[in-house]
Amino acid sequence: MRRREFILALGGVAAWPLVPRAQQYAMPVIGFLHIGKADAYTNNALAAFRRGLRETGYVEAQNVTIEYRFAENQLDRLPELAADLVHRQVTIIAVLSGGGPTALAAKAATSTIPIVIAFDSDPVKLGLAASLSRPGGNITGATFFTTELVSKRLELLCEVLPRARMIAYLRTGPRLSSPATEQMTAETLTAAHTLGRQLLILKADDSQEIDAALGALVNDRADALAIASHPFFDTVEINDQLAALTLRNAIPAIYNSRGFAAAGGLMSYGANQGATFLQAGIYAGRILKGEKPADLPFQESTSVELVINLKTAKALGLAVPPSILARADELIE
Repeated sequence: MRRREFILALGGVAAWPLVPRAQQYAMPVIGFLHIGKADAYTNNALAAFRRGLRETGYVEAQNVTIEYRFAENQLDRLPELAADLVHRQVTIIAVLSGGGPTALAAKAATSTIPIVIAFDSDPVKLGLAASLSRPGGNITGATFFTTELVSKRLELLCEVLPRARMIAYLRTGPRLSSPATEQMTAETLTAAHTLGRQLLILKADDSQEIDAALGALVNDRADALAIASHPFFDTVEINDQLAALTLRNAIPAIYNSRGFAAAGGLMSYGANQGATFLQAGIYAGRILKGEKPADLPFQESTSVELVINLKTAKALGLAVPPSILARADELIE
């Protein structure tokens, strides 16, 4: 595949010349590095990030520029894209979502350019920061620990389906997996054992493998599906595919993204990522004003939201317990 670069402008995506231009910058530059694609999910993340920048007095194209790089779910492209941003002498590198691999690629590329991350992993365990309260290096940001919500998603499924014996768990395979993936799988196995359920582990690294995995789920007669948190599954394209497949095959399913429930999936339960991306924008603005990432403590998001698609529940013939309906933050009808 020919190497491609991407620029996401306010109104869409446009190609950018592949020539060094660092000396031409007339204002501070934020390099945006993402493992996935330029789609509605990243647009929403960037909208929150830009709001954070505005709170500190920075507006894109007025007094700050943003350079965009998307790896399109090809992990091996991340080091190349991160190195390119460093070569262009950006002022800050921003990583919104993308898990540990994206943040680690940015860290490997520079020890001097400030890096602001907003993702679902533990920066201390990944070696990105000395501690959450005092990062101590060139990296800071905000986190939403999705691994801590794995068991809760399984519990919610079991509350809706008390007679379910086998629950399928869809995660990424060898090409896209990370330490966080393995940790979530281990915690899901533990949770399933505690709940007295059998767990069927399925793996997929592309849309074709998702089709095959859902086919295996149907053949093995799993009662429900829990989907692992991963940037690959966060894309609008994959969210829509998963929602359509689970609805078509009458599979009650849960994921961490509201987009999944909005697309027709039964439920979503996960962190309010928008608040985390907003905080990353605020931190980027503060660093542009002269503060050091080493002195800015990592912010931990504790806000989670439960979304239930009642239309899907009706199509599946499910009566969602009143106790869960009462706890829902949003009901889609």
